[in-house]
Amino acid sequence: MPRTFIFANGELNPPLPTSHTFTGESWIIAADGGASNCAKLGIVPHTIIGDFDSLDPLEVEALEKKGANVIRHPAHKDETDLELALSYAIQQGSSEIVIYGALGARMDMTLANLMLLTHPTYKHSRLSLVDGNQEVRILREGQRIQLYGKPGDTISLIPLSPTASGITTQDLEYALSEGTLTLGSPRGVSNVMLGELCHISLGEGILAVVHIRQIE
Repeated sequence: MPRTFIFANGELNPPLPTSHTFTGESWIIAADGGASNCAKLGIVPHTIIGDFDSLDPLEVEALEKKGANVIRHPAHKDETDLELALSYAIQQGSSEIVIYGALGARMDMTLANLMLLTHPTYKHSRLSLVDGNQEVRILREGQRIQLYGKPGDTISLIPLSPTASGITTQDLEYALSEGTLTLGSPRGVSNVMLGELCHISLGEGILAVVHIRQIE
């Protein structure tokens, strides 16, 4: 399945995604008020899902007339709208999901959205949160990723489990070889890319990999 983009109801900071970000095959989902973020970009989402406490009913009706698939949930529910959107995307076969608008605005939602990506349900999916020039990806036990950027880009490694061990990095200024980072310690913050590509692998635990690109 093509890459899926989910828009949440948080802040949408520049640089904003452009028409080149989305291909004709991209699937776009709005989590309730995330439809407003889509509107800022001139995008009609393929699907809108949530309890619709953040959208005017006339907005929902207008998007439905434009072809959006509207999936309504009751206001009293256990899941957040972003969680509903993620679960729905994965049920439909999405394996690579990019999330916009999940950070900023409310601190509680920012933390909840970040920690949501660590849920075991999503362990087989490639998930990332994008906020302007910043991207957060989750690395799990036995996984390895490569990041493309520019020399001088910031890479921070933040454990989201009690320990994240067996961390090995390549082409970062401060190298780790089978290293361990501990929850609560900022030791892995503010590393630097030496070239246009770096590699990070993890033995055990859960690791947030934050890539901050330089703005030209």
